[in-house]
Order: sequence, then C-alpha cells, then structure tokens
Amino acid sequence: MKRILPLVAALAFSAPAVAQTVDSQGAKQLSDSLARYFGKQAFDKGVLKVSVEGGAYKIAVDIKALVDALPEQKPLKFDLAPYALMVKPRSDGSWDVASDFSQSMSFEFNGPEGPQSMQLTVKDGKGTAVYDPSLAAFTSGASSIAGMTMTSREAKQQADVTAGAGTATIAATKSANGGVDFVATQKVSSFVETIKIEDPDTGMNFPLTLRTPELSVDANGKGMKTKPLLDLLAFAVANEDEARLKANQAELKTLLQAALPVWERIDGIYGFKDFEVESPVGKFGAKQFSTAFGMDGISQNGKFNYAIKASGLTIPQQTLPGWSVALLPTDVDLNFGGANIDLDTMAKKAIEAFDLNKNPPLSDEFGDALVADFLAKTPKFVLGHSTVKNGSIEVAMEGEMTFPGKKPDAIMTVDVAGYDKIVEVLQEGAKSDEQLAQAFPFALAVKGFGKTLPDGRLEWVINAKADGSVTVNGAMLKPADAVQDGGADADLNDGASQDDGSGENDNDGAGAKLQP
Repeated sequence: MKRILPLVAALAFSAPAVAQTVDSQGAKQLSDSLARYFGKQAFDKGVLKVSVEGGAYKIAVDIKALVDALPEQKPLKFDLAPYALMVKPRSDGSWDVASDFSQSMSFEFNGPEGPQSMQLTVKDGKGTAVYDPSLAAFTSGASSIAGMTMTSREAKQQADVTAGAGTATIAATKSANGGVDFVATQKVSSFVETIKIEDPDTGMNFPLTLRTPELSVDANGKGMKTKPLLDLLAFAVANEDEARLKANQAELKTLLQAALPVWERIDGIYGFKDFEVESPVGKFGAKQFSTAFGMDGISQNGKFNYAIKASGLTIPQQTLPGWSVALLPTDVDLNFGGANIDLDTMAKKAIEAFDLNKNPPLSDEFGDALVADFLAKTPKFVLGHSTVKNGSIEVAMEGEMTFPGKKPDAIMTVDVAGYDKIVEVLQEGAKSDEQLAQAFPFALAVKGFGKTLPDGRLEWVINAKADGSVTVNGAMLKPADAVQDGGADADLNDGASQDDGSGENDNDGAGAKLQP
C-alpha cells in the first residue's frame, strides 16, 4: 500500500488541462498525457485506464494487473481491487478530483526467512481535492476514513495496527521564488500498534504495544519544484532504453539543474497525546510526545534539524535502583541537527561532470575531491538548546562540532539548576550502592569546575579541540596530544616507519614500533 498511494497521487499531479467538455476525445487526450509519465505499456497492460463516467473522467489504477505482468518473482498471493480517481475539468483550468479509497488488500510472498504476508483494510475512505495543472499541485483537498486495520506476519515478527476515524487536509499556493508552498495536516484517533518479536533460535520473546488516542501530523514546505520533478519523471519514461538515455544525457543534465534546489524548506511534526508503550520491563508514557524534523533544500548553506519533546514522562521503576527515581526526567526537549551544509556546489559539480558513457559515470578521484571540497566548507553538527527536567532540577545544554581535519573540534555549554539536589540524591544512594559510592567523588569534582551564574545555576563551557586538548571554563582539563616528529600524530596502523634517526624506532618490516 505504501507503493500504491504515491502512484495514485502522481496520477493526479500529472493530470493535464483538457477541454471542459467531458467526452471520449478528452479521455483519449488524458490517456496520452498520462502515458507521458507512466508509459504506454501501463495502458496496454491494463494497469491504467481512462473512461468517461457520469460527466467526469474515471482514472482506474489496477495494481494487480501490474503484478500479473511481472515476468518473474510474483507474490504467492495478491488481492487488491482497482483504485479509481474521478476527475473533472473546471472553468478556471483546474480539476475537481474525488476518490473512494475504501479498500481491502492482502498479499503473500516468500521472504528470506520464509512466507510473509500483509492484510490492510481501510473503511469508508473518501477524498476530494482541487488540482491546478499550472502549479502541478493540489490547491486544496480533504479526506477522511472511518477506521483502518493492518496485520503483517513474518517468520520471527508480527505486527497488528488498528486506528479509528481520521482526517487529512492539504493546500498549496504559488511560491514567491518559484515552485509551490504547501501545508498538510493529518489526524488519526485511537491508534494502537502491537509488535511481537519471537525468535526460537535465540529464545527472544519481546512483545511491544504502542498506543495513543490521537496521532497528528503537520507538515509545510516552501518552493517545492513540482513541475521540474514531473519533467524528470517524463524524461525517465521516455528514455527507459539505456542507449537512448546515454544519447540524451545533455537534456537530463538540464532537467536536473532545473529541479534544484528541489525545495527551499520542508518542516513537519508528529504529535502523540497520552502516548503509552507497554513492554516486558513495564509501561512508558508521556502526556505529550512529539518528534519534529526540518530540512533545507539543496543549497550552499543548508540546515537540517530534528527535535524530540516529551512532557509528563513516566518510566518503569521496577528495574531501577531506588535512589535513581528522584532523578528520572519528567520533561525532555532535545534539539539537534546540522548547519553550513553545501549540497548545492556538490550537486551542480556532479551534474556537470557525470558521463553515462563511462563506467562509472563519475570517477573515484572526482568523488574524493567532491567530498574533500564539502568538508572544507566546515559543515557543523549542532546541538540546539536542549533541556532535561525533573521538578527543581534542570539540565540544559547546547553546542556545535566541526571537523576541520580528521578530528572533531567541539564546544558545548552545560548549565544545571538544582545541582546540589543531584548531589544529595547521589550521596544518599552511595550509602547502599557500592558502584555509586565510587563514582560520587566525581560528582563533587565536576561541581568544582562549575561557574555559578547570577541565577544560581552552575555552568560548564567545555571546549574540545582537534589537537586533543580539553578545557572547562577556561581551565585546562587535558593538554593537547603530543605531536610526533614531522608535525603529525603517529599512525601505528599504517605500517610505515616512524624512524627519527635516533635508532630507537626500528621498523623490521612487521609494522612501525614506537619506543617511549
């Protein structure tokens, strides 16, 4: 099903503007236009079919016909009714699109470890939308389902998913800088997924159940290059033959350039209310739980980010030492990602340099130079302001890491509210935990390095240089690594002689020997 839905969406995205009158001639024109993106064989083999029905065009998609047409490796069983879109041209050049995607499907096939199967049922699935061919996007759309079930079976794992009523919306407008800006939302109620891993060979038996009364998805994008991407799809269909593809690679390069940066920015967030995870070690939970992501398109100074947030956390305590309960986090906000990522230069150089008449199209030397150039722009790994809380205790951190050479250069700031409370808990736990008693002096030493801020928090600014040195709040914790003769660190694994002329470093052919 994950493969079917994108295909159906692409069908709608590629629908051209034809005359307002719905007739057999318009159906043929629509078929010819769709064949540009999916090939004439899709119609010849019955995978796609356009007909006139009730004052609209019916686009039928029969995935079973596609499976039956496969020359080999057919599934043991495949059952899926044809899917249909009803499309009708509007006076403004856009299209009304409607579908009933209520569906029951199942398939079985032989996997690497034996038979595998999946069954999926979507109840009362309906959707309507308006599609604008000039944007190659849905300017508006809404869909709903009454419920969904899915089961999958493998040799050592099985999964069952159920969901209640759900809704989804989408809207798009022309972007100021070209392409399309879009907003999409989705909500599903009563989501439950049960996973069971059972491996007789290892004795593993691990059931896991995820549950939330409401799952939501919110996404938005800017500058999505929908039309250039469709042009690339049409080119791929028209140049399936390898010889023709090689002959037309100049056109391919032009189309690839036109598709850049693919999008300006995409952001999305998955949200879960009253999230629960039942496991053999107990129940994990969160009143609110979310994961967020964002990514720039192919640009010279790109950024990506990822975030995990949870509030009202509950963690099983039966497997933890009693003293640790007071330190268990109740709220988490983690933010990390990357910055100063130059994919634009890499993409444009690769598009200009590749030659399909050569094997490989890009030489290893070119690839190595491209990577070296990318690293020379000093991309960063970034830890955004992140916090872990429990009552009056809060640990906050942020920093970044670059790789000016083969070794990282990092700086991180950590500040803590309630550090004395942490020390008290650790001190009490040390009375009954021998390992904690041995580690407790370290907690006191860490406090000694801290800087007290005006609000009473303790702060540590940690700077780890590529030369191996580490400072904390300006105090040297570890000096730089010793530099070997020649200005570079010794490499004990390359088998090269480290002879400094003193006679103390003797290479007998079995590898370098570094004497103290």
